[in-house]
Amino acid sequence: MSGIVERVRALPSWQVTLSVALLVLGFLIAAQLSAEGPRIRYTSQERAPLVETVLGLQAQQDALKARILDIRAQVGAAEGELPASAAQEKALNAELERARIAAGLVQLTGPGLAFRLEDAEATVGGGTADGLVTARDVRILVQELWLAGAEAVSINGERAVVTTAILDIGNSILVNSAYLAPPYEVRAIGPADLYTRLTSAASFVEFVQRRIDPAGLRLSFAELDEVTVPAFAGTVSGRYLRPDLSAAGN
Repeated sequence: MSGIVERVRALPSWQVTLSVALLVLGFLIAAQLSAEGPRIRYTSQERAPLVETVLGLQAQQDALKARILDIRAQVGAAEGELPASAAQEKALNAELERARIAAGLVQLTGPGLAFRLEDAEATVGGGTADGLVTARDVRILVQELWLAGAEAVSINGERAVVTTAILDIGNSILVNSAYLAPPYEVRAIGPADLYTRLTSAASFVEFVQRRIDPAGLRLSFAELDEVTVPAFAGTVSGRYLRPDLSAAGN
């Protein structure tokens, strides 16, 4: 051991320094090579899966782009159909409004007639029951107005609809759920020739000749430029209604 030390001490200092430097350099080279080997192997092993993943993501992106373009096309087509949808909605609303008018759920104003039906004058001081206006008299007048083409009818402010009952209740009549006392004012909106149609109907002429005149009932009328018929204020029930399947099949 002492001999080796003596030999090392006998070497020049530059040789010792060079030897140490070469030793360190060799160690560094060996360490670098050992580190780069796995790195190169790792990169080559993982390259194929990474490429496959990238290609898969690219395919998904292309599919999403195609889907976006398809949705945009659908939106454009839907926007192009909006005018037709608006027209259909307008037609449905118009049809619904006509149905509401036919059901009496809308107040109407227009040219028409106003009738006043009163008891006979002799009845005031005493007389027969024939001189009293009955529910049947009012009912016949309303029916004749419908037959003549009236679009809306009211009795003392009560809208008459297809479900309206006109009944005798003591000295008054019951219309819908309202008790009405004489005199009875019947208003009707209809075509310009409504009065002509009414008075030329054989059934109305017979009603006047066989009931109004013999009993002394007073029936007067006026043609008005503006008649207001209020909306039906009762309950509308569809319990007895059913769809028209024949119309749906057309």
